[in-house]
Amino acid sequence: MPTDEILRIHLQELRRGTVVVASLVALRRPDYGYALLQHLTSNGFPVDANTLYPLLRRLEEQGLLTSEWNTEEKRPRKFYRTSDEGETVLTRLLADMADVQTSMTALIEGVDR
Repeated sequence: MPTDEILRIHLQELRRGTVVVASLVALRRPDYGYALLQHLTSNGFPVDANTLYPLLRRLEEQGLLTSEWNTEEKRPRKFYRTSDEGETVLTRLLADMADVQTSMTALIEGVDR
């Protein structure tokens, strides 16, 4: 397997979990799917719509997001927001990400924790 393909696979695996965290952070302010897609991409989390929309539905089913329809515009849009439970989970995920970063830095620098 070419090195580029191996790297692509590993980057995809690495980003898969971070997109969940990035979505929960971004949706602390209500937004609809397409705007979230653009926001994530412009902030270094490129994600395909075919990945994002099922993720949003799954996070909503898990109670981590709430949603409501805005029908005041020409085209109805479903707005998502991080729920209280989502905020609790996000806090834990962010703490774990910080721990992982600390551990990685220690490994890179050759320092035992």
